[in-house]
Amino acid sequence: MSPRPRVKFLDDELIGRILDEARSILQELGCTIHNLEVLHLLADFGADVDIAGRHVRLTGGMIDRALSTVPKQFRLYDSLGNETHCFAEENVYFTPGSAALHILDPGSHEIRRPTTDDYVRYVKLVSGLNHIASQSTAMIPADVVENVSDSYRLYLSLLFGEKPVVTGTFTAESFEAMKDFQLIVRGDERGLKDKPLCIFSCCPTSPLKWSDVTSQNVLDCARWGIPVEFISMPLSGFMAPVTLVGTLVAHTAETLSGIVISQLSHPGAPVLYGGSPAAFDIRYETTPMGAVETQMVDCAYNEIGHFLGIPTQAYISLSDAKMLDAQAGLESSMGATLAALAGINNVSGPGMLDFESCQSLEKLVLDNEICGMVLRMVHGIQPKEDFPALPIFQELLREKHLLISKHTRKYLKDEHYFPGSVIDRANLSRWRQEGAMSLETRAVREVERIIGSSAPSALSQDKKQHLTERMVVEARKHGMETLPSLPV
Repeated sequence: MSPRPRVKFLDDELIGRILDEARSILQELGCTIHNLEVLHLLADFGADVDIAGRHVRLTGGMIDRALSTVPKQFRLYDSLGNETHCFAEENVYFTPGSAALHILDPGSHEIRRPTTDDYVRYVKLVSGLNHIASQSTAMIPADVVENVSDSYRLYLSLLFGEKPVVTGTFTAESFEAMKDFQLIVRGDERGLKDKPLCIFSCCPTSPLKWSDVTSQNVLDCARWGIPVEFISMPLSGFMAPVTLVGTLVAHTAETLSGIVISQLSHPGAPVLYGGSPAAFDIRYETTPMGAVETQMVDCAYNEIGHFLGIPTQAYISLSDAKMLDAQAGLESSMGATLAALAGINNVSGPGMLDFESCQSLEKLVLDNEICGMVLRMVHGIQPKEDFPALPIFQELLREKHLLISKHTRKYLKDEHYFPGSVIDRANLSRWRQEGAMSLETRAVREVERIIGSSAPSALSQDKKQHLTERMVVEARKHGMETLPSLPV
């Protein structure tokens, strides 16, 4: 068996030093937590807690205890109960980037606010992308009130799609409805814990802070067995040391603090060791997700997560470009390649532009092909009846080609990845004959083809009705008497 191709940035000694420094920071400097329930929980386990100042210093024993109970792996399931993910070892899965404020309009090329119709088209598109393993609540529809935007996105995802969903909430109140949606799909609490349907992103604030809402989400998810991915976001040279090692120390400290909250509240709660750190470009005061330093930090903290035996996540394979151009392809493909070689388990980013703020359906179909290519790459090179080689070459000399040989027919589809129509592999004359289409034109056509051929979710009509009834209750609670009209 040939080895799996890999990339590594850290050796075990450096990982150990980063972990030691992060633990020291949590014990000596501590972190700010604005949630009283969490503060009391940590105090019960021996932390030095200043309730009035909302500040806590952890103990080494608490950190060790939390790390000892984190699951080494967990599985994810679609709305019909079929297993789709096993987050373990170096298994790699791709999911679109989440919570974008804008969408790139393919007709006008304008970056605009998305609508319900845009979101439903997105769900239908993701359903037809073979190399995108899960949905995310990818964009925030502007035609609902802000207080229901979190629950509404999950509602549409479950109503129109079957793939599991990477999601999250910006308010503590939204969690109740989002949890209820999952219970409707699974039937009961036991069914949800046995077959998780969603992953919730939980984001500390750099440096070393947990808001009341986010830390409450960690507790709520742990109670219900809903996996969380910790999304620490230190910015190199701004909200973290300028060096990549210093940024990794900051990321490690913030992520360990989340693991402590999760595991001390409910030992064994499933988590992903994730994040969205970035280099800080002082020239433009931006956080480039396509920067090579950002991608290096993503791969490196993934190594720390795997060193601790925890499945991982990263925001990588996305671009800071504002359109579907060469920069978008360059940054996304480089990120996807590094992520796969590093063995990041859940890769968040396909479809995203403009510093995680914009989704593009056309970019998503291109990124789906990038994902297919890199997933083929990590299978590596292995012999398949290639030895002895003499008979194959005798056949080649005899027949003048191997196009229809038994060996070719047996292994062609295993050995070669054949992308779809968005990738041009025709010769010049055929490309001209078929319309001389640009990448953007091919991507637009592919989006329409997939959406046009999409089938309704196979979730039962009874469950879909219950989802809608629960969504209506949530909307009315926040002053919306009716939901936006849904596309037929």
